[in-house]
Amino acid sequence: MRRTIALALGLAVVIGAGVQASATGSEGKDVLEWDVMNAVTGPFVGGSHPVRGLAGGGLPWELDRARGDLTSTGRLDVRVDGLVLARRAPVPAALQGTNPVPQFRAAVSCLTAAAPEQGETILTAPVPASPSGDARIRTTVALPDGCVAPVVFVTSPTGAWFAVTGM
Repeated sequence: MRRTIALALGLAVVIGAGVQASATGSEGKDVLEWDVMNAVTGPFVGGSHPVRGLAGGGLPWELDRARGDLTSTGRLDVRVDGLVLARRAPVPAALQGTNPVPQFRAAVSCLTAAAPEQGETILTAPVPASPSGDARIRTTVALPDGCVAPVVFVTSPTGAWFAVTGM
């Protein structure tokens, strides 16, 4: 009888732990999920008006679609479709509607107690980007402790941003 009770209690603990693990998931809780990003344009082109310390790309860009999510464990998944140079001046006519950058990176910026004004920024490794501006960035980043108001960017390999979360 004692063995049956001990076995039942042990089984309940194992099942309870399994349910808890599946409820929180190994990928953490959603911190930020989006279906829209803004391409760099207007006053944000270049370095005159950086966002969270990141300068915008040197020319205006446009974007067909973007989506992604960031979890509390730092899992980051970003997908952009049609992130290309704008189809208007001042972009040279031969470059309009194209992506001349062979690789994109993501940058995650968090306001923290150590950097409450500009935030701390983590850059991912570069990933391939197609000439039509399609790319997928799937990685895990080390989020700083106390990450407040995270913002995700799609950047050049050098860190100039082309698209940012927001409406």
